Amino acid sequence: MTTALITGGTAGIGRAFADRFAALGYDLVLVARNRERLDEAAAELRGEAGEERKHGPVRVETLSADLATVEGRSLVEGRLGEKDRPVDILVNNAGFGLGHSFRSGSLDDEERLIDVHIRAVLRLTHAALPGMVLRGKGSVINVASVAAFVPRGTYSASKAWVVSFSESVAAELNGTGVRCMALCPGFTHTEFHDRAEVDPNGIPSWMWLDALDVVDAAIDDLRKGLTVSVPSVKYKALVGVSKVVPRRLSTRVGRGVSKRW
Repeated sequence: MTTALITGGTAGIGRAFADRFAALGYDLVLVARNRERLDEAAAELRGEAGEERKHGPVRVETLSADLATVEGRSLVEGRLGEKDRPVDILVNNAGFGLGHSFRSGSLDDEERLIDVHIRAVLRLTHAALPGMVLRGKGSVINVASVAAFVPRGTYSASKAWVVSFSESVAAELNGTGVRCMALCPGFTHTEFHDRAEVDPNGIPSWMWLDALDVVDAAIDDLRKGLTVSVPSVKYKALVGVSKVVPRRLSTRVGRGVSKRW
């Protein structure tokens, strides 16, 4: 039976991954900080998938862990390394925005963002790969953002690292049967902006994506063997333009949207 471990799996894109994988009959390991929300999500997923799954309700394991801490990361690393309960798909989705500029923000918040967006992705991927390579199959999906292609503070820089890291790991895994892909969505209807205390009202409606659509595109791109997935034609076009405009111009554009993304 396929097992998927999803960080930040109780809401937004992480929950959408959980919904899709449950519908496919996969067992789940959900990772998040809030124990109550983990229990609620697990109960919902077991109920939603139970009628569709031939062999009974989906198995949902929960891990309450703060990936900004050594203890939290170690807990999840340990689960990924368990040989008798292998994880076939790792989705590094946990993340957050700061909603303020680098100069005006708290350095502690900046470092916490790095711990979750970079250090956790690095360590959890490293913990998952040995077993996957040994079995000759498996996938790692690292959730980045189209912000990776537009310079705008620590958030953008961390997501640019995720893209570069994922591409490097994917190249290293060539021929092993294991895949690694960076997922780069644009503005997506989730709790992300509320948590970052960012007002989304100034963002045009056409720029918004649905979380389930993002996940469907990611799964399709993973099956195609892509190393970077950018859901929706409109964001593919925007990313393409960002690669050809002068860097100084894209930096100014990034500053212009820094309070929204």
